[in-house]
Amino acid sequence: MRILAALLAACGMLHAADTLNIFGYRWTVPVSSDWKVDQEDGAQTLHLIAARGPLPGPRRPIQFALAETPGLQAVSIDAEVRPLGHSLIFVFAHRDPAHFDYAHLSTDAAKSEPVHNGIFHVYGGERVRISPEDGPAAFSAGSRWYHVRLDFDGASGTVDVTVDQRSVPALHAVDLSLRSGRIGIGSFDETAEFRNIKINEAASR
Repeated sequence: MRILAALLAACGMLHAADTLNIFGYRWTVPVSSDWKVDQEDGAQTLHLIAARGPLPGPRRPIQFALAETPGLQAVSIDAEVRPLGHSLIFVFAHRDPAHFDYAHLSTDAAKSEPVHNGIFHVYGGERVRISPEDGPAAFSAGSRWYHVRLDFDGASGTVDVTVDQRSVPALHAVDLSLRSGRIGIGSFDETAEFRNIKINEAASR
């Protein structure tokens, strides 16, 4: 009965998605009260204030704001981010809740935590790592603001992420199954803050 109740609640949450407006875009979120929009240091800031873990079933993230844009084949995302725990995520090539890719940026190096600090692929089931485990963590210990850039090119399937203009080897991958989609920001099961988000449609290489 407890599992059935959790499943029914989860289904209700997914179908009753809310929206918020910030950074010049409308964003779909599972529950609007989990997010807070305000001005901080002269810039709009989006606070993810409530952590939500995966739903029962295949393990994949649900707690992200999804920009209401057309499906983009080539896109660059620039953002200032502050993890309030150990990590946060950028979603890209989002087709539907069971088909998308995401970059997981963490204070953990991938070799010590293979399910952290990497590019992950969701295609109807459990999330799967598709990037190498090379190099250091994306974030250092402690909470501060970082500049993150994600470049995705659906024609070649490549995605690359830099942090403070530094390349992160574990955040490079190729996925030829999801060639376009929407983008999102959030966390797997922690809280975080985002500001100065810029979404730029790019030309395919």
